[in-house]
Amino acid sequence: MASPMRAMFLGSRALRCLRVTALQRNYAAVTSRREISFKLDEKTAHSSLDLFKKDAGVIYRIIGIDPSKVPQNPERFREWAVVLGDTPIVSGRHYWEVTVKKSSEFRIGVADADMSRDECIGVSNRSWVFAYSHKKWNGMIANKIIPVTNIGHPSKVGLLVDYEGGKLSLVDPEKGFLIHTLNADFRGPIVPAFALWDGELLTHSGLDVPDNL
Repeated sequence: MASPMRAMFLGSRALRCLRVTALQRNYAAVTSRREISFKLDEKTAHSSLDLFKKDAGVIYRIIGIDPSKVPQNPERFREWAVVLGDTPIVSGRHYWEVTVKKSSEFRIGVADADMSRDECIGVSNRSWVFAYSHKKWNGMIANKIIPVTNIGHPSKVGLLVDYEGGKLSLVDPEKGFLIHTLNADFRGPIVPAFALWDGELLTHSGLDVPDNL
């Protein structure tokens, strides 16, 4: 007959196994489809950001919320106005769109799910983004800036992730072509990532990868 201590140990071990299994199922749900459907994760949102439209959109508040008034947790970004998506990607090709017309300074892309919450996306070497600022687009990897031309300020852009190919592409959804592609080094689960310093962004997920991409 197992001792109470051994029974407690076995019970906690079983609980950990259940959690791992549930996480693996979440990953499998993403990898078995061509589309990713995600919401913005409020637990990760900096105190200057508010979510809206059932957590599909994010708006920047100049004053923001007093950091002491939001739940403190290790997932929340502390220094930068960043929020992450709630669904990890570990394989496959996935596509989503972002309405950007109400913001003039933002970054959109992907990041390691466990990236440091004291760094900004595009600065961290575990994030890959396209940035719009001062009416110009740039790719950003580990704070390296890569100019992106011939795009302007469209009302909506698409993002295409090829996990196995190690690529993140900015897409013109109206014309249906790749504007620019960044080479990436994905080593683990990645999630959609967003940062903004004015206005708002609205995400559109659950979309199939366009046939011509």
